[in-house]
Amino acid sequence: MPQDVDVSLLDRSVRAQLRSLSKPNAEAVGRYLVRAGELLDDAPDKALEYAKAAAKRAGRVGVVREAVGVAAYRAGDWTLALTELRTARRITGDARNLALMADCERALGRPAQAVRMLDDPMVPKLDAETRAELLIVVAGARRDANQLDAALAVLARGGLDRARPRPGAARLWYAYADALEAAGRRDEAASWFAASAEQDPDDDLAAGERAAALL
Repeated sequence: MPQDVDVSLLDRSVRAQLRSLSKPNAEAVGRYLVRAGELLDDAPDKALEYAKAAAKRAGRVGVVREAVGVAAYRAGDWTLALTELRTARRITGDARNLALMADCERALGRPAQAVRMLDDPMVPKLDAETRAELLIVVAGARRDANQLDAALAVLARGGLDRARPRPGAARLWYAYADALEAAGRRDEAASWFAASAEQDPDDDLAAGERAAALL
């Protein structure tokens, strides 16, 4: 049981779900979740252990099952991740992890299943950035099936208006440019890499370098 953690670091919505537990158990589960979050980037396997420990105490709490799913995804355990994220979805009704679920289907060699995620009735209700991530994953699934034109069409659904970029535009346009390059449309690809770079002031994607390499 991790002791040197601050449970107040948990998001308010997470703490709200834990209120269904007894106070001592909620405190313990909260500590496991905080530690899992701290380890997620650098030690996902260890984060998964803490998330599983939380699930042993609170397996009916949606946010706990989501934590297991996210940690399993980061650790590369696609089957467990998909199972846990589906369970979290059934408990909470929250569709924000559809992109992760679709990516698990891709990793398991089932691109068609990933594509079907776009038919989920909750997709139109996703915020723009979350929807963009789902479109990127589904476009990747189309590319897995050698369907480049379909991949480009999927990405276009996320918005290609440079005058009105939506949240998530940097990553969406980067994926669009990458697909254009794969299709042999180098000039268009360079243009969209440049557009992506304009939406990425911290240069996390290094889109400008990709654009320059095509000129």
